[in-house]
Amino acid sequence: MAKNVKISLLGFKILNGNFNDDLSLNVETMINYFAQNLVKVLPDNPDIILFPEACDSYANFTPEQDRIYYKFRGEKILNYLCDAAKKNHCNIAYSATRNISDDEKYPFRNSTQIIGRDGKVIGVYDKNHIMVEENTQCDTAYGTEAKVIDSDIGKIACMICFDLNFNVLLEKYKTQKPDLILFSSWYHGGLKQQEWAYECGSYFASAIAGTQSRIINPFGEVIASTTNYNNFATGKVNLDCTLAHLSYNWNKFIEMKKKYGEGVTIHDPGYFGIALITCERDDMTVMDMIKEFDIELFDDYLERALKHRDANLVY
Repeated sequence: MAKNVKISLLGFKILNGNFNDDLSLNVETMINYFAQNLVKVLPDNPDIILFPEACDSYANFTPEQDRIYYKFRGEKILNYLCDAAKKNHCNIAYSATRNISDDEKYPFRNSTQIIGRDGKVIGVYDKNHIMVEENTQCDTAYGTEAKVIDSDIGKIACMICFDLNFNVLLEKYKTQKPDLILFSSWYHGGLKQQEWAYECGSYFASAIAGTQSRIINPFGEVIASTTNYNNFATGKVNLDCTLAHLSYNWNKFIEMKKKYGEGVTIHDPGYFGIALITCERDDMTVMDMIKEFDIELFDDYLERALKHRDANLVY
């Protein structure tokens, strides 16, 4: 059935600030900064709000100042965002450094924590591919897991900044078929964003500190974007969708559209040879439609072609 989701992006710049003897002032300043940015998207009643990487850090702090600040901050800002998620009945993707106090060698993780509508953390992703200096200078450990996070809006894959460059992580997520990829970053990544959306067949939302943040569909088409004037944006997507190749399915698409009319969207952007099929009805899912008309999905088509090639090679 239609799974309409409103996604809000916050692409604000990371603050500079004075390192105070009273670190509660730094925490208070950051919470006020978050409040100033949240008010820009809360009127849209989003289902999920995405923050940039290391969103509650201070850009001009030294690594040693960071360590002291993060240890003092603890979960104070996390708790503030948990309250905000519960109060506004939305999910929040909070990307920040976590302090792991019982790890003496590497007491920090660069993480995205997904906060549910009830104000509780429902999943955590630790950045798998941190930069070398994050490990050697900032006492941050490499993340080792990449599991989709189940939420009320669907299966979420998280990734952070430098992660975007590594196909080993992409391959881990591809097999899990996420509904939505969330990318928190200081770096845009250019065409790599489209690559991830296309390879996973997923919608892709980014929150990038100080530059363009956007929502794109599996073809890389922009659904919503921040601009040089506004560092926030909200877009609506329907996550009850799938990709099917045009080959062998042309007539089936026509028959499906005849039967369900506005209840199904068949989007062909051109040149891909693929259509994005989206269910707009509340009494069935896109997979119900796919099964009814015996439509071969894109991944299944590729798998069938590879198997036939392997079975018929002449050595």
